[in-house]
Amino acid sequence: MTTPRGDGRDTAPSIGSGPGRALIAVYGLFSLAAGARAAVQIAGRFAEAPLAYSLSAFAALVYILLTVALWRGARRLALTALGIELAGVLVIGTAGLLDPAAFPDETVWSAYGRGYLFIPLVLPLVGLYWLLRRRR
Repeated sequence: MTTPRGDGRDTAPSIGSGPGRALIAVYGLFSLAAGARAAVQIAGRFAEAPLAYSLSAFAALVYILLTVALWRGARRLALTALGIELAGVLVIGTAGLLDPAAFPDETVWSAYGRGYLFIPLVLPLVGLYWLLRRRR
């Protein structure tokens, strides 16, 4: 639902309000989880699986970006980051299943987020639904 402005234009409700707050909280939590996981992996065992650990760090950066974009109401940036997240989950999840040797250790997005109860697969879909629904 939109609210009328004094200048005749409608404004869409904030993407960070209502259920959007839950998205901010979940992405904030995932930022911490993925970031901590990547930091431990990179600091202690980077030589074992540099690609996987770098991808975990990249996922953490995407989650941080999403948290901030949702919190600030930056819809376009959030949509872009959600697209990157969804593509990452699908590409890394599929690549890891097709060539397990390429990923000797799991990333946040391995097996479509199996290590995180598939939340990395579902979360960008929920986020895209929320942002696109809020646009109308």
